[in-house]
Amino acid sequence: MKKSKGIVSLVLIAALLGLLGFTCWQGFGSYHTGSARNINLGLDLAGGVSITYQAKDKNPSAEDMKDTIYKLQKRVEQYSTEASVYQEGDDRINIEIPGVSDANKVLEELGKPGSLVFQDADGNTVLEGTDVKNAEAQTQENSTTKNKEYVVALQLTKEGTTKFAEATAANVGKQISIIYDGQTISSPRVNQAIEGGEAVITGMSSYEEADNLAATIRIGGLSLELEELRSNVVAAQLGEEAISTSLMAGAIGLAIIFVFMCFVYLLPGLAAGLALLIYTGLILVLLNAFNITLTLPGIAGIILGIGMAVDANVIIFARVREEVTTGISVKTSLKNGFHKAMSAIVDGNVTTLIAAAILWFKGSGSVKGFAQTLALGIVVSMFTALVITRIIIFSLYAIGLRDVKFYAKKFKKERKIIDFLGKKAIFFAISIAVIAAGFVTMGVQSGKGEGALNYSLEFKGGTATTVTFDKDYSIKEIDSKIVPVVEDVTGDHNVQAQKVKDSNQIIIKTQTLNLDEREALNNALADKFGVDTSTITAENISSTVSSEMRQDAIIAVIISAICMLIYIWFRFKDVRFASSAVLALLHDLLFVLTFYALARTSVGNTFIACMLTILGYSINATIVIFDRIREELRVMKRNDDLKALVNRSITYTLTRSIYTTFTTFVMVAVLYIMGVSSIKEFAAPLMVGIAGGGYSSVCITGALWYVMKTKIGGKKAAKKK
Repeated sequence: MKKSKGIVSLVLIAALLGLLGFTCWQGFGSYHTGSARNINLGLDLAGGVSITYQAKDKNPSAEDMKDTIYKLQKRVEQYSTEASVYQEGDDRINIEIPGVSDANKVLEELGKPGSLVFQDADGNTVLEGTDVKNAEAQTQENSTTKNKEYVVALQLTKEGTTKFAEATAANVGKQISIIYDGQTISSPRVNQAIEGGEAVITGMSSYEEADNLAATIRIGGLSLELEELRSNVVAAQLGEEAISTSLMAGAIGLAIIFVFMCFVYLLPGLAAGLALLIYTGLILVLLNAFNITLTLPGIAGIILGIGMAVDANVIIFARVREEVTTGISVKTSLKNGFHKAMSAIVDGNVTTLIAAAILWFKGSGSVKGFAQTLALGIVVSMFTALVITRIIIFSLYAIGLRDVKFYAKKFKKERKIIDFLGKKAIFFAISIAVIAAGFVTMGVQSGKGEGALNYSLEFKGGTATTVTFDKDYSIKEIDSKIVPVVEDVTGDHNVQAQKVKDSNQIIIKTQTLNLDEREALNNALADKFGVDTSTITAENISSTVSSEMRQDAIIAVIISAICMLIYIWFRFKDVRFASSAVLALLHDLLFVLTFYALARTSVGNTFIACMLTILGYSINATIVIFDRIREELRVMKRNDDLKALVNRSITYTLTRSIYTTFTTFVMVAVLYIMGVSSIKEFAAPLMVGIAGGGYSSVCITGALWYVMKTKIGGKKAAKKK
């Protein structure tokens, strides 16, 4: 790169930084387009709409309620992946949709969940709403006229496929009407028998018309007929303080990482720091552009993205420093550093991206929201590390900053190789002891009837008490004055409180309360706050994380692990790399589970986010060490010792492992120190997971592979043939 080109590149980088900074801070136009203030925030950070439906059937079955809740969950995810649906009492279903404030608009768009049937010309019901698996508006090209047309694509259940095949075969050339709550909403003509379980309704004049019809068919496919009972606009669960402290913590964490990178890697560290600022700006702008709802689990995905963005730069510049200290020129060292780091960066990020994709397609609710931010962070971090950082560092070199002292501190060429494998028995024993302690603790707690883990409302349900106070309390006042009273009376330390906007009502969610406990709570609120007990209402509510959602999350994680195993096997040409990576991943997840068991930290939505964060973080750390082992194996001589090779690979990547663990840990630690109580509950296990991931990548993964290689591959595997 010429000097003039380097100057132009740096000016453009500075302009990009300025543009991103202005966009995130102020935005454009009267609506502040692109501004961070316009990012959709979840119910926990900004509030939203709460709608309660009641089943028209007086005694709905548990199975029908469960099925309806799951289908509604899928339905409301069009508004936000963080929307939640749960049962209230015996016959009510509550929907909470974050990031919106117009309850009437949501009710109008969501539709009234009523009954849906398909009838032939004689009025015979040939298909019911529950026989329709999905309905979706689409745009396609007419095969005859080549004109664009708007259609509704139907997917039927197995039973519905059989019914529809018989009905359409008997009604070719006739109409089958779709009737919703007694009104005909469409009467498409049957052109031929439809046997494959998929059908298309044509004749719509616009996409909006097709979308409305599809929405009505979907909502009419519920197991129960529902009617609206009430709707409220609720305030943030965590309050404005949670947002401001999280932003401040993020800024402080970034500043610490910036200074750390400059101190450790000198000029390349400066380039990495600038790229990290660009990464942060791009993430905020893209969250806005893609209309992604940001919640506490979403913040976890961003933190992980920052960690991986730093990790990529650490891998590159650790390689550059190795090259420089061997006497190679700075320019060549820079080129070699980027080239040699490429495989580790690509493999680590692609592996995590596979997990994010599976979580997006198979997960629901907060799992899907986490996958969005994680995938976005991975793509942007790769771009900033491999493109932006490269442009900055080569531009700095081009303008004259070429002295080796700007790129690497002097240290001995030969590093002392640490015998990690010689201590593998100790490392394995420590891991087994920690994991065993977790299972023993869960068994003891379960035997006492206290539950293996401290499950929160999201997992086990509870009681929702609606209280009308004589004044409008702020979120901060609720946390400091009202919640402690509720905790003292109920003995529940995981109380959740929601304000109902434009009223003095507060919805207090606790563990399930019996009649005596409800009365005690009512009396305490009357004594402390002068509440009229006759206005207090209480209902038992189901878990917001339904069994189906949990099943979706577990299936998604299992499929992710299998796909990662296959990818690593394909890339490293050895199934032992893949299997040891997955075992190390399981090790890290069990480490965090042990913390939850021992500390009795609340297990809720953030538990899922925490586990998924560790899933992405740990596999990336493992790939880096395996990449170095793979590189060493390529140049391994016939009589070289495999144990020495593994120890050498771990030692050479030790600095990277420590630095990456430190920088990611710092981001979460600052969040823990400055955050409100609910954020601390989320950050604490995440710190344990990051530390555990760093430990396993250095002490466990290489040793696992070595044991598999020598034991499963036979004694001859210890030396290359």
